[in-house]
Amino acid sequence: MSAEPIPRASARAIASAGTVSRAVSIGLAFCIGGCAVGPDFHRPSTRTPDRYNEVAPVTDTVSSKVPGGEAQHLLVGRDIPAEWWTLFRSPAITVLVATALRDSPTIEAANAALRVAQEQELSQQGTLFPTITGNISRSRQELPLSYEGGGQTPPLLFSDYGAHLNLSYTLDFWGGLRRAIEQTGAQVAYQRYQLEAAYLGLSAGVANTAILAASLAGQIEVQRQLIGFEQKQLDTVRQQFELGGATGTDVATQQAQVAQAQTVLVPLLTSLVQARDQLAAYVGQAPSDVVIPALTLDGLTLPTDIPVSVPSALLSQRPDIRAAEANLHQQMAALGVAIAQRLPNVTLTASVGSDAADTHQLFSPTNGMWSLVNQAVQPIFDAGQLLHKQRAQKAAMQQAAAQWRDTVVRAFQNVADVLAAVQNDAIGLNYALTAQQAASRGLSLATLQYKLGGVSYLSVLNAQQIYQNTVITLIRARAARFTDTVALFQALGGGWWNRNDMPPPPPGLFSSPLP
Repeated sequence: MSAEPIPRASARAIASAGTVSRAVSIGLAFCIGGCAVGPDFHRPSTRTPDRYNEVAPVTDTVSSKVPGGEAQHLLVGRDIPAEWWTLFRSPAITVLVATALRDSPTIEAANAALRVAQEQELSQQGTLFPTITGNISRSRQELPLSYEGGGQTPPLLFSDYGAHLNLSYTLDFWGGLRRAIEQTGAQVAYQRYQLEAAYLGLSAGVANTAILAASLAGQIEVQRQLIGFEQKQLDTVRQQFELGGATGTDVATQQAQVAQAQTVLVPLLTSLVQARDQLAAYVGQAPSDVVIPALTLDGLTLPTDIPVSVPSALLSQRPDIRAAEANLHQQMAALGVAIAQRLPNVTLTASVGSDAADTHQLFSPTNGMWSLVNQAVQPIFDAGQLLHKQRAQKAAMQQAAAQWRDTVVRAFQNVADVLAAVQNDAIGLNYALTAQQAASRGLSLATLQYKLGGVSYLSVLNAQQIYQNTVITLIRARAARFTDTVALFQALGGGWWNRNDMPPPPPGLFSSPLP
């Protein structure tokens, strides 16, 4: 059987399809391998200090003979563990942080924002490739009456059927499309580091609030003990009044002292309830739907070996710095997009199909058709719109660069401040313990001397007030050692790069790999 000849129309269509295919292939190769207008991104250069503080910090803190007063050793260059909160050896804090990271709407929202950015990047990558659409149409038309030789003919009624395959392809001569893809890839990185910042902020928030709740619980316990002590003192003064050894003024003064101690207790109770409610919110629950475990300072262990990253590593470890860097990357890529929009835009469109008056003739070789259109569009006059958009984007890039530098400076300030707090609050705890011990001895002596008639009752009241203040100060100083440790882990980035429970998202074709 001999092969049938290919109809001329079909041959032209096939030749056209080959031409289109070659044109698209050449365009793809040229565009993917060509240059892109606009600046190429690189991490901004900045001078990294060799230490965080003005003077080299002491590597060991002072110690105090009280729980939470152990000396801490700052291990410079040691890496931070991902689950740093477990170093406090508190089952309650460990459970609260794990639950918050799993159930918090904040983390869920940050994850969703990351997925949005990833899908937008994948969508933008499709602009480098041709768009192919197919359409099938049917139209019904009627032509008006016509007269021939003085006679009238009926209107012409007919149908038209069409089936077409259309291709549209924008040649990325100037790299504008690639810069747009680069921009969306930087947005993915930005959302990734925003997610890491959410993880870090949430874990630190839970730990700090748990420590606050433990501190408040301790203050409440001490305040209740003081109220009991004041009540016993009131009973003693009343007995002495009945025996003539005290005045009515002494009784009234001690009654006021009891009431004052009870007044101090009320805001502490309110603050404790609010702290526990905050913990419930962190774990994504209403306060009535969750039971927060009891927290005490005695149930916490102060980490004694504290890893401290070297300053040069801070730029890679802080999520806020990495997010600011990704934002700068976005703005630089967007500048390339703005520049490309002022240059000629070349588009290739092609169509292959068939038109017929009846469906059974639709795919007949004689009814084939094709078209190929090359179009170049160059903005000529737009009253400066594109120019000013480019200038605005350049200013946005400069703004992002300044914001990055500001974030870096504040990050080093944050670490320096926390390191100073770690050292000074350890000293402060030592002073607070000394003051509490001295106040306790002073109160005992004043009480004994009053019973013996050696001092007035005002001396006892003054000793009571001093002792009450020193006990509360001691509890707060103990809590400060724990919150300083949390703040240091947070300031150094929180060790997110060592976490393996959340693998990094798959990088897109034009995304930089994330550490």
